[in-house]
Amino acid sequence: MLSISRMKSLLYPTFSTFAPNISKTTSFSMYFQPSQSIRWNSRALQNPNFLHVKPTMFSLNSSLYSDPNGSRCLQTDVSKSHSGEIHVIVGPMFAGKTTTLLHRIKSESSNGRSVAIIKSNKDTRYGLDSIVTHDGVKFPCWPLADLSSFRQKFGADAYEKLDVIGIDEAQFFDDLYDFCRKAADHDGKTVIVAGLDGDYMRRSFGSVLDIIPLADSVTKLTARCELCGKRAFFTLRKTEATQTELIGGADVYMPVCRKHYVSGQVVIEATRIVLESQKVQCG
Repeated sequence: MLSISRMKSLLYPTFSTFAPNISKTTSFSMYFQPSQSIRWNSRALQNPNFLHVKPTMFSLNSSLYSDPNGSRCLQTDVSKSHSGEIHVIVGPMFAGKTTTLLHRIKSESSNGRSVAIIKSNKDTRYGLDSIVTHDGVKFPCWPLADLSSFRQKFGADAYEKLDVIGIDEAQFFDDLYDFCRKAADHDGKTVIVAGLDGDYMRRSFGSVLDIIPLADSVTKLTARCELCGKRAFFTLRKTEATQTELIGGADVYMPVCRKHYVSGQVVIEATRIVLESQKVQCG
């Protein structure tokens, strides 16, 4: 429990370093407005007014001075913009990540916000300049090798007016963390990210999990196990290929529950051993 003296010290902080001429027991309040002087008000803490406003980001430059009446004032130069958001959608293949992303993007667009979608140019399954759900729904997009080139390709002026950025197949972008952080923290954009949280070995895939500490929300989707119909959290690769990045659809992958992931891995490993032994015999 805080002592009375400690509570007073929190309510009436000292400013000996910041403003050595101010009495150490002077209470204060600060009213921030763009390019306006801010006065210390000793009565403000006795009858405070709390305003509920939309979160904003401030870039604040300030200087302390005395006005002609001897009052201590803080001159500020505040630039303000709406704060951004980051929303992450993850899950195995065939969980509806792209469908959910498109639903969010269309909802934002119907509310009058300008939107754009980016996808990796590595994914050419359904064409390069659009994202396509497994149900065949299409939406135009910007196919890029890296996210850092988006602003230049989209156009600086157009980017300033952009409200919402969708990123599909996010696991393929190495610069995902830096792009999302800057877009939300500094540019005030709403960023909606959809991607695989794990690869076929159930290990972290790309940088998708790295942006969770930045996120306002995280949605974990599930599919249906192709073998039993239960909830599927994992992606099983049907082939013996071992590279992490292997673009494919239902011909290469299937969603499975934990039980069938484990048993499937056993079958795949046994098949691999048989195939390797056959190669040795043929050699």
